[in-house]
Amino acid sequence: MVVEKKMTRKFLEDAFAGESMAHMRYLIFAEQAEREGYPNVAKLFRAIAHAEFVHAKNHFIALGKLGKTPENLQVGIDGETYEVEEMYPVFKNTAEFQGEKDAVRTTHYALEAEKIHAELYAKAKELAESGKDIEIKKVYICPVCGYTAVDEVPEYCPVCGAPREKFVVFE
Repeated sequence: MVVEKKMTRKFLEDAFAGESMAHMRYLIFAEQAEREGYPNVAKLFRAIAHAEFVHAKNHFIALGKLGKTPENLQVGIDGETYEVEEMYPVFKNTAEFQGEKDAVRTTHYALEAEKIHAELYAKAKELAESGKDIEIKKVYICPVCGYTAVDEVPEYCPVCGAPREKFVVFE
């Protein structure tokens, strides 16, 4: 019985990972379809991406991984910190060693953004633990590298140089 429950958990974890990747893949495909002039194909990809999100969310909840906001923020902090301190430095060094310029660029972009994310989550967690919400009017995300700015957007992205007009705004 214990082995069966472990298998069920592993299957749910694998399903969560697969549905999560499908969600992202379909959103990326939607952007490409939109650029190529297929707005209805883009709509289809986005709609099915949402269905994959629903599947992933259901698996995540069934796994017992959804906590209260301070706990969820700690999970975010832990994930971002791992990416900053371990994952992306190793990935970037390997890409540099192997001469993979695109991988060097994308891992550098992600590494720089993840540092900011960890800091933002830490501030939010500290406030949430005392029952307060973080003070944010707008969040700006660079669509090229993921650099994240709160309340004020720089003229140019400090990581990749994208102009402020390109940033995606979350209000």
